[in-house]
Amino acid sequence: MPHDITLISTLAVGFALAFLFGFIATRLGSSPLVGYLVAGVAVGPFTPGFVADRAIAGQLAEIGVMLLMFGVGLHFSVADLMAVRRVVIPGAVGQIVLATGLGLGLTLAWGWSLGAGVVLGLSLSVASTVVLLKALEERNALTTVNGRIAIGWLIVEDLAMVLVLVLLPAFADALGGQGAAAHTAGGQGLVVTLGLTLAKVAAFVAVAVLLGPRVVPWMLRQVARTGSREMFTLCVLTVALGIAYGAAALFSVSFALGAFFAGMVLSESELSHKAAANALPLQDAFAVLFFVSVGMLFDPAVLVRAPGMVAAVLLLILGGKALVALGLVMLMGYPFSTAVFASASLAQIGEFSFILGGLGLTYRLLPQEGLSLLLAGALLSITLNPLVFSLAERAAAWVGTRPPLARRFEEQRGARLAVVQGDLEAARLQAEQKAAARKTFTRSVRTSCRRSHRRSGSC
Repeated sequence: MPHDITLISTLAVGFALAFLFGFIATRLGSSPLVGYLVAGVAVGPFTPGFVADRAIAGQLAEIGVMLLMFGVGLHFSVADLMAVRRVVIPGAVGQIVLATGLGLGLTLAWGWSLGAGVVLGLSLSVASTVVLLKALEERNALTTVNGRIAIGWLIVEDLAMVLVLVLLPAFADALGGQGAAAHTAGGQGLVVTLGLTLAKVAAFVAVAVLLGPRVVPWMLRQVARTGSREMFTLCVLTVALGIAYGAAALFSVSFALGAFFAGMVLSESELSHKAAANALPLQDAFAVLFFVSVGMLFDPAVLVRAPGMVAAVLLLILGGKALVALGLVMLMGYPFSTAVFASASLAQIGEFSFILGGLGLTYRLLPQEGLSLLLAGALLSITLNPLVFSLAERAAAWVGTRPPLARRFEEQRGARLAVVQGDLEAARLQAEQKAAARKTFTRSVRTSCRRSHRRSGSC
């Protein structure tokens, strides 16, 4: 053809193969994410045939990251998180620290650098919210107390990883990589660089928290009054991508952090559910491109070149990290069924692992082999996660049918879980009251507007 169709071919082939392999993965009982990653491998430079443009795929993937983080922020509920804070905050923080330590020990045994070990350990410590939500939906467990705990646990992990994404560039040089820290701080050292980074983040958060809830919901209401669905969707995308880009351009923070706060700001509006519904198709489409672009970085030869390393990474994900979570929840005094459910929820890695691994690669902290190991671990752990959940359910049922074990590990530990259930119920009632107050306020505004219009012809 006489004109360049690189973007069109990347989108067309990427979507087509993602659909094909995603459909096959779903029919085989696995997550469609596995299919999307395999589609990326198929169009990547390490396999024969069509090779997609990595630069274009990378930019499309960046949009996918922004929309994924926007969705996380849009569904983020401080009230729900506070209801399960007694278990998820100490549990998630402790699990991240211990799992990162396991990953660091593994990489040091391989002879890797400290920075590579920290990045790989952090990447292995965080699970995929997308995979977990799908697993909970399949088991009708989204609204159960164990499901709420698992979701809250991953929200804390996501928030911790957002902080890591902000701080990692500042620490890149200290960890042996090649970051922008020395340049941005004028060579004044890590402390100054860290201070400047945190100051910029604090300035952005202050602007987002103080101005966002006043400006964004008002803008959404004005657009909603036009009755145009296209304008409303365009407004939502403008908020998501505009705040993300502005955060990066004005405050030097990541697109991901900007998009997350855009979602949080939008979640305060009474139109947040409509915004989520309108943005969901685009979020899903670009999220698929994100996973395809990540799969393009995977070299399948690592399965043959370093099978022992792949097995070690998979064992850490399915065994080490899951056992750490199981032990922490049990130590906090919660029932075995809650502990084993949490451990199964964490026995996989996903989107944040890829984002963090890619950032480590950018700052030359993580070798290319490390990213290939992360991708291999993700493919295998996501594929095996339904089996892990099945084993966890059988283990919980087995304990429940043994009266001595049931008394010791379930009944005697029920008090702490009952407190969490009470907090969740209180949060639900508070959310219902807040929603009712919003409806009453909106109804009164509309009534006042109609009266004003009848009297003066304006509102």
